[in-house]
Amino acid sequence: MNQPPPSSTAFEDSFAAFGDVEVVPLNRIEKVVAKTMARNAATIPHVTHHDEADMTTVEEARARLAADGRVISPLAFVVKAVVAALRAHPRLNSSLDAEGGRLVLKNYFNIGVAMDTPHGLLVPVLRGCDGKSVIEIASEISEVSARARDKGLPLSEMTGGNFSISSLGGIGGTGFTPIINSPDVAILGLCRTRVQPVWDGATFLPRKVIPLSLSYDHRVVNGVEAARFTRTVAAALAEDALEWAGI
Repeated sequence: MNQPPPSSTAFEDSFAAFGDVEVVPLNRIEKVVAKTMARNAATIPHVTHHDEADMTTVEEARARLAADGRVISPLAFVVKAVVAALRAHPRLNSSLDAEGGRLVLKNYFNIGVAMDTPHGLLVPVLRGCDGKSVIEIASEISEVSARARDKGLPLSEMTGGNFSISSLGGIGGTGFTPIINSPDVAILGLCRTRVQPVWDGATFLPRKVIPLSLSYDHRVVNGVEAARFTRTVAAALAEDALEWAGI
């Protein structure tokens, strides 16, 4: 016969028996995120593909824009690259129905951007990213991030996305396994850009490289398509950044 779960007091006391403890209740957002993460991790067969992208051209574009007084986050360029990759690989721009029998392919590009705030993890959705410039996307990220940190965001600003990005670039790391934000079928994780030698066929050149971690729903996306997707993201970052910046 199944035993009932221990009471909160019994759970806390089981640790207090070994030393001093402090009990910190989760806020409402943290509780919702915890339940959602547990459900997504349990119901979606996650696979994570790790890759790298050359950000040297992106950093050149950012430096030129900064010289004109426009400070643009690298994340804005990644959003543009993701849109290009979703166009080329439409199965990653889809949702699978609950029965696993139908796939909804989406013809819009609303990108969720995970943000760490004092209220908990929030994922505001940037809508219509295919029709926005990298400068417009960067401005929107900055504006929504400030509001998210200040007083949180309404649910209406965190729904309707079709792909998510989770960036740890401001902290560090070389790779991780982000959990898919259902009903999306994939999420891209970013870590810190670092300088490393890259062989160009004749010599090693110092290039700025960012680690990419793509978690995908293996019911919808296979490993080959996931690898091609990250290669498309990388190619767009290397080849199109100056054009996106209007340079």
